Amino acid sequence: MAETIWNGTAVSYHFIMDHLVIINIFLSLVIIFFQRRSPQTVWTWLLILYFIPILGFVLYLMIGQDFHKSRMFKAKEIEGELKYAVRRQEERIYRKRLRLANPEMRRFENLILYNLEVGQAVLTDNNDVRIYADGKEKFRALIDEMKQAKCYIHLQYYIIRNDELWQKIEPLLIQKAKEGVEVRILFDSMGCRTMHNRDWNRLECAGIQVAEFFPALLGQFQLRMNYRNHRKIVVIDGRIGFVGGFNVGREYLGKNKKFGYWRDTHLCIEGAAVTSLAVRFVLDWNYAAKENLFLQDNLFEIPNYTRNGRDPAQIISSGPDSQTKTIHDNYLRLIHSAKKHVYIQTPYLIPDDSILDALMIASRSGVDVRIMVPCKPDHPFVYWATYSYLGELVQAGAKCYVYNNGFLHAKTLSVDGMVACVGTANMDIRSFGLNFEVNAVIYSERTVQRLERIFETDMTKCTHVTRKVYDQRGFVIRMKEQFSRLLSPLL
Repeated sequence: MAETIWNGTAVSYHFIMDHLVIINIFLSLVIIFFQRRSPQTVWTWLLILYFIPILGFVLYLMIGQDFHKSRMFKAKEIEGELKYAVRRQEERIYRKRLRLANPEMRRFENLILYNLEVGQAVLTDNNDVRIYADGKEKFRALIDEMKQAKCYIHLQYYIIRNDELWQKIEPLLIQKAKEGVEVRILFDSMGCRTMHNRDWNRLECAGIQVAEFFPALLGQFQLRMNYRNHRKIVVIDGRIGFVGGFNVGREYLGKNKKFGYWRDTHLCIEGAAVTSLAVRFVLDWNYAAKENLFLQDNLFEIPNYTRNGRDPAQIISSGPDSQTKTIHDNYLRLIHSAKKHVYIQTPYLIPDDSILDALMIASRSGVDVRIMVPCKPDHPFVYWATYSYLGELVQAGAKCYVYNNGFLHAKTLSVDGMVACVGTANMDIRSFGLNFEVNAVIYSERTVQRLERIFETDMTKCTHVTRKVYDQRGFVIRMKEQFSRLLSPLL
């Protein structure tokens, strides 16, 4: 009897393994012949499917599927006057009629044109930009601005947690909805998986419109880790816009013991660039909610501003719905354009070959390249892969720093005190192509130099990773780096 049970178990095991081998062969053929991926990514998946077939199959279901060719992320074009504004500005650039306050900014004219052509990102020159590097200050400003809302509040975050921060924001949103303000909340299914249906139902019962981006297939059990909407956008009455790294949760106020103080960068924009943020929100909302907000002209009215802004800006975005990696290409172009220095802050440093080569070429060409990353991981594999690339850049002459005063989550790149790219995109492969991201490109010496002064202040709270420091790391750390580096195409 026991022998029969054993034989039955053995037969079942061999049956499962035989079929798993067939499935893995099929997946390998799909990856090689039917998906346009980098050779590094292809080889990484093939090795995973070969050496760890069961776990590899599960990982493929979670992060391996390629939806770039799927109609579900088909790009939507902007409409009406916005399209004409792009064409008019392109014509002005081609005819050398674009006016920039600082003549030196003309060396970035090709970048401005690229963002227009590829991302329909109109350059607006009447903006005022405020910088928030502290979560308490950012959310205090956000709540104050939402209290003044008269027409609409559009709120989009990757992560929303039902904790003390959200419990300050939710009653305000409900109150504004009672006052007749249109309130819309767009959230990502993966990032907000700790929220419950009853939380969203409560908001809908109060008259707030809610939409979920890329919903989970099995309730709260989310298998699809790629293609997440990582954007953080708030637009209030077309007058004020927020964009940057902060999500909604107590850790972003520095109240999580694991991370300690949370150092991030967020922008508050007042000016015509807010219209570009409004368009970006509506494009995402239309996909998630299956409606067309472009029919509501009041959402795109440009208010009369009482003062002249001094911060020219473009709002750029990228994601699986785009044929080009717009934010990646902006990072690359800015690094190549640097004559004096490049300052980068990012929680995850997993660059592709083009970005890595650009940074090393800049360092070896005498450009002062400074890169700052956190001292503690929130994703261990990502952290050790980051440290691996950091070491390579140190060897090339870059000045690399590890932030010790809590967790660094800022996503900023600035060049020569003149131009900065700030937003939601990390310096990693995931942000470059797998997630939906949004950044602001700021062409303003006064604002960029403020960002660089913040960077220099952060340096006083960092450990400088010299060649000597990096070479002293232990055997275990070297093994972690090497293994994580192998997985970097998937991270």
